[in-house]
Amino acid sequence: MMLWLVAFAVVFILTMILMPVFAKLANKFDFTDKPTERKKHREPMPLSGGLAMFVAFTVGFLIFVIRMDPVMPWVLLGAAMIVGVGLVDDYSKSKRREFPVWPRLLVHVGAAVVAFAGNIRFTGFFNHFTDTYVYLPVALQFILTVLWIVGLVTVFNFMDGLDGLSGLLALVAGSTFFVVALYVGQPESAALSAVFVAATLGFLRFNLPPAKVYMGDSGAYLLGFMLAAISLQGAFKQATVVSLAIPMLAMGVPIFDTILVVARRLLAHRPAHIADSSDITHIHYRLIKRGLSPRHAVLLIVLVSLCLSLTSIVLLLTFQ
Repeated sequence: MMLWLVAFAVVFILTMILMPVFAKLANKFDFTDKPTERKKHREPMPLSGGLAMFVAFTVGFLIFVIRMDPVMPWVLLGAAMIVGVGLVDDYSKSKRREFPVWPRLLVHVGAAVVAFAGNIRFTGFFNHFTDTYVYLPVALQFILTVLWIVGLVTVFNFMDGLDGLSGLLALVAGSTFFVVALYVGQPESAALSAVFVAATLGFLRFNLPPAKVYMGDSGAYLLGFMLAAISLQGAFKQATVVSLAIPMLAMGVPIFDTILVVARRLLAHRPAHIADSSDITHIHYRLIKRGLSPRHAVLLIVLVSLCLSLTSIVLLLTFQ
């Protein structure tokens, strides 16, 4: 426990130090998100939050985590790929250009393949009727792993629409995975979760309303990839009915909201990946249209997510 506390403190403090430094550099080099008709902030906002999080996370990862499990270097490699393409995407946005979807998707899939090659994968499930572990065919393992990782990267990018929202949802999920890892005796997953939560919490100090820095696509991609990796390396390893439900509940709000939005956009013959101002949009925008302030919308969504996460922990304590 002391190791995890030290790891958490080091990464949290480092993130707090790096955030204003990277924000100043972002402003200096015009690496900023400009106001538009859809984006209501009044002045350009630095897009350096994701990079600062990644640097702090990497330092903590290399000091406290990487030697705990042979799969850990693959986690960092996949995260670096995700953050790299996110930075290119953010740079394009800072110049008021759109980075094409397909190169992004190709890198996301590539990072998922890297994770799979490093044995960070969904392998199967436990059959309670026969008391045996059922290994899925490798091809199906590959498909499910890639869909899970790419899906969560997309989900957290879509949810990054209000100050603090995506970070708070990731904080709730990461904290849930930490508690679960402690309970089931997975020290490597607990350490990875602790470093991730520390970097996320340090970022939120500068992103809660009113935000002083944005995570950008690089940060949103990092959150989604790391939560996917932690769940595959931790909760999904148990592969019981309860453990399979934990990640789905811990990230239930962003997952099911994104599925609903994508389905409704496709049914309306609209591009699934392009944000719009119609009613076919995410829950945070729909809540604001119904009269809630952005802060209250964030609070409500996070409270629902927290309730779902607590439910997953109760299920674990009851049935595991």
